[in-house]
Amino acid sequence: MLRCDTEPMKPVLEPNPQNGQKKLLLVLGAMLLISVVIGVIATIASP
Repeated sequence: MLRCDTEPMKPVLEPNPQNGQKKLLLVLGAMLLISVVIGVIATIASP
């Protein structure tokens, strides 16, 4: 089922992502990190 030819719909995590893709991954990673930090702070702050 897996083909190695270049398709219009590329996988999200490529070994060498393009510039826009790298920025998108950075933004998504930052959002995930912020939500994890908020969750940890909320867990510590809860009695």
